[in-house]
Amino acid sequence: SGLDPAQPYFQGTSTEVRLDKSDADFVDIIHTDSAPTIPNLGFGITPAIGHIDFYPNGGEQMPGCGKNPVSQIVDIDGIWEGTRDFVACNHLRSYKYYSDSIIYPNGFLGYPCASYDLFQSGNCFPCPQEGCPNMGHYADKFKGKITEDFLKLYLNTGEARDFPLWRYKVTVTLSGKSKVKGYVNVALYGSDGNTKQYQITKGTLTPDNTYTAYIDAEVNVGKVTKVKFLWNNNWINPTFPKLGASTITVESGQNG
Repeated sequence: SGLDPAQPYFQGTSTEVRLDKSDADFVDIIHTDSAPTIPNLGFGITPAIGHIDFYPNGGEQMPGCGKNPVSQIVDIDGIWEGTRDFVACNHLRSYKYYSDSIIYPNGFLGYPCASYDLFQSGNCFPCPQEGCPNMGHYADKFKGKITEDFLKLYLNTGEARDFPLWRYKVTVTLSGKSKVKGYVNVALYGSDGNTKQYQITKGTLTPDNTYTAYIDAEVNVGKVTKVKFLWNNNWINPTFPKLGASTITVESGQNG
């Protein structure tokens, strides 16, 4: 397992010099700091070099690493870890994801995709028939299923421990009599837990229109038992418009 293998002095060198998939029967890579070293000070290698390469959050900038330096240095884990995180926060996320993955055998699903932008817009959802590999400690469960030379995998993580998120596609068809401005939120309830509210859409809400969003939930809800639908128009409207949902569809990324 390569935890954000180094970019300076290694990127672009021959396979004898750097980590490569020829080094072992199964090489999995987590890229967390793969922006160019100059000017971005990225410490991690950019190209896919393993049998499977994970690019959490796109592989360059990790959520939670943009905090201001003072809050980072005086962190929960103490001044030493905080200072180190401030200097190399993205680079060090790789081992934090890995250690979290040990506790979450079904977490950190990596979706095969051509780019992070396509993943974000939902083009690579749900997981393919053979499933998605798990980033980190359990990546080798996927060893026998690799068919491509290089497999690039994308996923999102939380800002702090616990890091894994589970991806859902939520589609809402509205019902009502008139258009209103505002936003629609949805929370998922399931056999294994409930999520917080996630915004599905905001702006003009039109009855009979369908709105879709991909949400990365902090909980794997298991079997969905209930969906909570809320809408708000942010201001007092004397006509008291009513808006409901005629249908809500929830699709789990893990198994479609």
